Amino acid sequence: MQFIDVRTDFAFKKVFGSEESKDILLSFLNAVLDLDGHFITDLTIVNPYQVPLVEGLKETYVDIKARLENGTTVIIEMQAYNQGGFGKRVQSNLAKAYSTQLQSGDKYIKHNPTIALTITDFVMLTDEKLKSSVITSFKFMETSQLVLFPYNELEIVFVELPKFHKTESELSSMADKWIYFIKQAGHLTAIPQSLAEDETLNHALEVANLACLTPSELEIHDKKMRWLADQEELQAERKANRERLVQLKAKEQTIEAKEQAIEAKEQAIEAEKQAIEAKEQAIEAEKQAAIEKVAKAESITKLQIAKQMLQAKIDLTLIMQMTGLDEASIKKL
Repeated sequence: MQFIDVRTDFAFKKVFGSEESKDILLSFLNAVLDLDGHFITDLTIVNPYQVPLVEGLKETYVDIKARLENGTTVIIEMQAYNQGGFGKRVQSNLAKAYSTQLQSGDKYIKHNPTIALTITDFVMLTDEKLKSSVITSFKFMETSQLVLFPYNELEIVFVELPKFHKTESELSSMADKWIYFIKQAGHLTAIPQSLAEDETLNHALEVANLACLTPSELEIHDKKMRWLADQEELQAERKANRERLVQLKAKEQTIEAKEQAIEAKEQAIEAEKQAIEAKEQAIEAEKQAAIEKVAKAESITKLQIAKQMLQAKIDLTLIMQMTGLDEASIKKL
């Protein structure tokens, strides 16, 4: 037994977005949405085409659009890959679904709440506080006091499949079971007992059974699965490229660090060389000073000897021979 992979938009709409599977959508929404204790008893699946208010503005489609019995609009999307600007697209679709409720002349009081429910097969929210939150909900809130906006009618809900790690035996709530179904349906070879026990989940598995698809639906499903495989291959390639870039950058940083270390060593060697030269110059200066000091002392000694010899009436020529002084130096004495 094989089932279609519900992570593709075709399969998701096939299981959740038809009139025949309205009970499936009801059960799923009741499981993953927090409606302040309100239980959804009925809904209407409406055209997912969202017409802009002003001609020329961007037209959009969502996977499923439903209106609950209390008037709340829910737009539902299954997104396999994180595309550029996806978060902004979610907000744009939510704003459009809310703003296009009114016709010309309608009063704003007729606005009904709108919820954008997005199931992602990638991690959308990377904040550390939300790293283990599979289902997250966002509403308008005053930022300093954390008080909800009193007319809060817009809500964004994310269900992030990669953050869901429960096995079949660990499924406890209906939310667990529906998320497990969406994440694992394409890998199942039999109906799990924990899912078969619920009537709507069993119905969803029947709808998702490959054997129940028409030839044209099988063709679409095959194309979507090939697209999914291509996307997974592209993602793997992008990841490998990013890792290679990180490795190259690390190598560049290592080379740069080595070059800086070599430069620092060369500077240290140059500084040491200059220090040695300065020391040699100081030694040479000290040596010269010592030589000059000795020479000066010898000169003084010779002069003293010459003076004593003059006083002893010794011949000038002999004094010059004995002291090495010239005649002029001796006569000055």
